[in-house]
Amino acid sequence: MHQSGKIRSGLLLSFKILTLCIYAWFCWLMVKITWQYRYFESDVAFLRIKQEYVGMLHYRIVFFVHVFSAIFVLLAGFTQFSKSLRTKYPSVHRKLGKIYVYVTLFLAAPSGFAIGVYANGGIGSRIAFCMLAVLWWYFTFMAMRTAIKKKFLLHRDFMIRSFSLALSAITLRAWKFAIVYYFQPKPMDVYRIVAWLGWVLNLLIAELIIINLHKKYKNQKT
Repeated sequence: MHQSGKIRSGLLLSFKILTLCIYAWFCWLMVKITWQYRYFESDVAFLRIKQEYVGMLHYRIVFFVHVFSAIFVLLAGFTQFSKSLRTKYPSVHRKLGKIYVYVTLFLAAPSGFAIGVYANGGIGSRIAFCMLAVLWWYFTFMAMRTAIKKKFLLHRDFMIRSFSLALSAITLRAWKFAIVYYFQPKPMDVYRIVAWLGWVLNLLIAELIIINLHKKYKNQKT
């Protein structure tokens, strides 16, 4: 029994390290994507297919705000689920949490909603991206509110939901790559699919994680 416990602990540690490495790799890719916009040019990368909108000053502003703020959200948000950071360095946990919350509430989510209005793929895609932004803002706000009220279990639940939506920056691109590689649909069809798939599946997984954590908590209490 003791040996099996060591094996489980070793496997869990290996899984955590692997997850961290994969996440770091995706974050690096996101940094590379963001770096393309460092000169705030309007004819690079994704903006090349948004030329009908880049002439509008407000679109360029919210686009660049969203692109650059997303990096801070991804980096700060991931640290919030480190148990060792919460227990050993609670002040660091709180400071990074504030960065995640404030950047999301005042920059990333509102700008995401604004550019969602102009999303490719028609009305369905626009509804999907705007819903993503609204839910992301709401879950983040509730995570902050429950933390202030010291309702830490609810705070954890809302942070899981919030960060699952923040991860759509990564999962949306991963799904887009996979769908194009294997099925080669029309470009606008891809946008219509990933606009929903990029975050709805994340949120469903988040709810399953929350349910599982609640079951564990109840078992510990009994």
